[in-house]
Amino acid sequence: MRKNIFQIVKAAAAAVIFSLLFVLIFTLIIQLFSLPAGAVKPVNQVFKIVSIAAGGLLFIRGDKGLIKGAVYGLIAVVITYLLYGLISLSLSISWKFAIELLLGVVAGGVSGIIAVNIKKNA
Repeated sequence: MRKNIFQIVKAAAAAVIFSLLFVLIFTLIIQLFSLPAGAVKPVNQVFKIVSIAAGGLLFIRGDKGLIKGAVYGLIAVVITYLLYGLISLSLSISWKFAIELLLGVVAGGVSGIIAVNIKKNA
């Protein structure tokens, strides 16, 4: 049980760190190339999904990949949502947040399943 919790915490932390790094790099790209503001939201969603997948592939092991992945995906979305809200000084919860939570759970679950099966076969 303790090992599972530690894996979930590490995977969520990695997802948050990757997401912040991606957003920082994308912010620099926006500044350099003057990209339209409409591109920010979809790109940020892709970054969150890729970050969640990376966290799972790095740290989820053993069994119950779907459950561990879904939990860390949910945690990662909540933490990044709170961090981005603090950074932008605006935090509002709407139906879009529910969709983000669902995407995080699905991305985490899928990456958890893949991670435990890759580790078993490797």
